[in-house]
Amino acid sequence: MDPQTPTPAQTPRYFTWDEVAQRCGREKERWLVIDRKVYNISEFIRRHPGGSRVISHYAGQDATDPFVAFHINKGLVRKYMNSLLIGELSPEQPSFEPTKNKELISEFRELQATVERMGLMKANRVFFLLCLLHIVLLDVAGWLTLWVFGTSFVPFILCAVLLSVAQAQAGWLQHDFGHLSVFSTSTWNHVFHHFVIGHLKGAPASWWNHLHFQHHAKPNCFRKDPDINMHPFLFALGKVLSVELGKQKKKYMPYNHQHKYFFLMPAGANGPNKECQGGQKGPQEWTAGGSPAPEATSLALNPPPCCSRLLPVSVSSPVGPPALLPLYFQWYIFYFVFQRKKWVDLAWMISFYVRLSLTYMPLLGLKGLLVLFFMVRFLESNWFVWVTQMNHIPMHIDHDRNMDWVSTQLQATCNVHKSAFNDWFSGHLNFQIEHHLFPTMPRHNYHKVAPLVRSLCAKHGIEYQSKPLFSAFADIVYSLKESGQLWLDAYLHQ
Repeated sequence: MDPQTPTPAQTPRYFTWDEVAQRCGREKERWLVIDRKVYNISEFIRRHPGGSRVISHYAGQDATDPFVAFHINKGLVRKYMNSLLIGELSPEQPSFEPTKNKELISEFRELQATVERMGLMKANRVFFLLCLLHIVLLDVAGWLTLWVFGTSFVPFILCAVLLSVAQAQAGWLQHDFGHLSVFSTSTWNHVFHHFVIGHLKGAPASWWNHLHFQHHAKPNCFRKDPDINMHPFLFALGKVLSVELGKQKKKYMPYNHQHKYFFLMPAGANGPNKECQGGQKGPQEWTAGGSPAPEATSLALNPPPCCSRLLPVSVSSPVGPPALLPLYFQWYIFYFVFQRKKWVDLAWMISFYVRLSLTYMPLLGLKGLLVLFFMVRFLESNWFVWVTQMNHIPMHIDHDRNMDWVSTQLQATCNVHKSAFNDWFSGHLNFQIEHHLFPTMPRHNYHKVAPLVRSLCAKHGIEYQSKPLFSAFADIVYSLKESGQLWLDAYLHQ
C-alpha cells in the first residue's frame, strides 16, 4: 500500500499491528502508532525537535505513552502531526500490542489523569529560583575565597570544591529545564536550559537533548540507550547481554575484572556511538583470564573505526569515576556544535568561558585557571558518575523487547531512599522511578506521587526497588562483578 495523508474526501485507511511492526526502520519506511492513529515518520525524523533517534526508537511500535510523557503541549504537537497521518488501526485490531500488559497500561493512564488532577505536573517556581540562587551563591563564594584569602593551596582547594558543588547542582537544574518541567511553555524552558547548561556549565543544550531523550525513551535497551554504549567495547553490562557476549566468544576487555578497572576508566570513553555500534567486530584483545592477548598492542595503536568514535560523559552517560576525560570532553562538545551548526549553543558556551576568564585569570593567570578548571571538572564528574549510575547499571539491561511503558521503565530503574541530603545530593534523581514514568514532572513532586506508583507496582507484581545511598553505590560494583563473571562462564563453558 502506498501511504498518503488522508483528506476528508478519502476513505480512512486501516492497518494491522503486523503491518506497522514491519515499518520499523530496517528498511526505508518508519511508522508508529499514537492513540490508534498510524503516522509515517520516515521523512519527519530529520526535523523532529527532540532528535531523529529518539522518535526512531519507536518505529514499528505504539508510541502513545512516550508521546504523552515527553510533551507538555500535546494539542499543539498533534496539529503538526496531521501531515504525517496515513490512517489508523483496523477496528478489529486491539488498542494494545500483544507484547504489552493491557491492564497495566490502562491503570497507568488512569494514574496519569489522577496526577494531573492533583496538580503534580505544576512547578513551584520559588523552589527552582532558590535552586538557581544557591548555585550562584556557591559560584560567587568560590571566587571570593580566592579574592579574600589569596591563591595559596588551601584557598585554591576550597575554591575548587565550592565550584564543583555549583557545577554539580547546575547539572541537576539544567536537567529540570531540559525536561520542560519548570515552565508551562517549551520556549521558556528552552531559554533557561540554554542559560544554565550553556552559561553556567559551558556545554551545549542540543548535545544533552540528543543523548538524554534517547535514554528516557528506551532505558537500558542495547543500541537504543546511549548510556550503555560502553557495552561491549569497555564493559559487559547486564546478565542477558553478558552471557550473549560470552557465547559469541567476544572479549574486547577482561570483563571478569571490570569491577576493578571501573575505578580507573575515564568517563569520556563511553563506548562507540550508535552510528557505528555493533557494525564491526574487533579482534579478541584479551584472554579469558584477563591477560592481554598478542593482538592487544596492535589494537591499541590502531583501533577499529567504530572504537575511535567515543561519546563523552553527559548528564546521562557516564562510565567510571575518574569521570570526564577533560581534554577530550572539551574538544568533543565544541566539535559537536560546529558539526551540527548549533550557533546558539556556541554563543552560550562562549559566554561561560569569557566569564570564567574575566573572573579568574586576574587572580590565577592562565596556568592557574586551567588547573582550577580541570580540577573542578574532575571533582564534579566523580560526583555525577556515582549518582547517575546507581539507578541504572545494577538493573536489567537487554535488547528492546517492546514492553509497555511502565514495565520498560521499572525494570531499568531503581530509587534511593528519600532524605534531605539524598534529595539535594542527587537533584532528586534518587526518585528515578517517578522521574522516568513522568519525565516532565517537577522534581519537588516526586515524593508525592511515589506512594501511588508503589501501589500500582504492588498490584501488578512489579518490583519497586528503593535502597540506601551507599548500598546503591556498592550495587554498581557488585553488578559489574556479577556480569563479568557471567561473561567468563559463558565464554569458557557455553
